[in-house]
Amino acid sequence: QVQLVESGGGLVQPGGSLRLSCAASGRISGIYVMGWYRQAAGNQRELVATSTNGGSTNYTDSVKGRFTISRDNANNMVYLEMNTLKPEDTAVYHCHAAERRFGIKYNYWGQGTQVTVSS
Repeated sequence: QVQLVESGGGLVQPGGSLRLSCAASGRISGIYVMGWYRQAAGNQRELVATSTNGGSTNYTDSVKGRFTISRDNANNMVYLEMNTLKPEDTAVYHCHAAERRFGIKYNYWGQGTQVTVSS
């Protein structure tokens, strides 16, 4: 199993920045992608950013140019640097990891951390 522990959420003014961190532990050798998803009140959960072990990165259009996902593989960490935050970025952000073992995909989720962007 894989456990994901998140930190870094909080209250920030529009235009501000936050850095979210996610630490992975357990059987992490099979992970091939890690990323961040968010769910705003009343909305569906949406992808924010993903990063594969091979270095491929993907972002949802609304955060391109403002958010950066990064990996510290040696320490089993994934980060989300969020800049120029907007009120519409307000959501619960969840760390995600996926692995494959014997051809079966497994998904793991962090507990979520609240990001609130408000004046």
